[in-house]
Amino acid sequence: MNRVDVILSERELERLINVIDSSGAPGYSVARHITGRGAHGLVASEALEITGLGANVHVVIFCEEPVTEALRTALRPLLAYYGGVAFVSTCEPI
Repeated sequence: MNRVDVILSERELERLINVIDSSGAPGYSVARHITGRGAHGLVASEALEITGLGANVHVVIFCEEPVTEALRTALRPLLAYYGGVAFVSTCEPI
């Protein structure tokens, strides 16, 4: 089983959910208003939390390998155009 973590602008969440649904993922979890610093500097400051302007979302998907590959293929153009990052890691249920 794999864990796919995606972090991108909250404005693109609906597009991301469409990609997740179309790839056959069994489900996902969304954490909103993610702030921090990455390769492009400060993502959003604490002062922007009220409006959410500039904040990111962190979406976690647990899925099997065929779905992971479908996600990988579908996410690349989305991330290339809108920005964001995605990572795949291997995991096992407890």
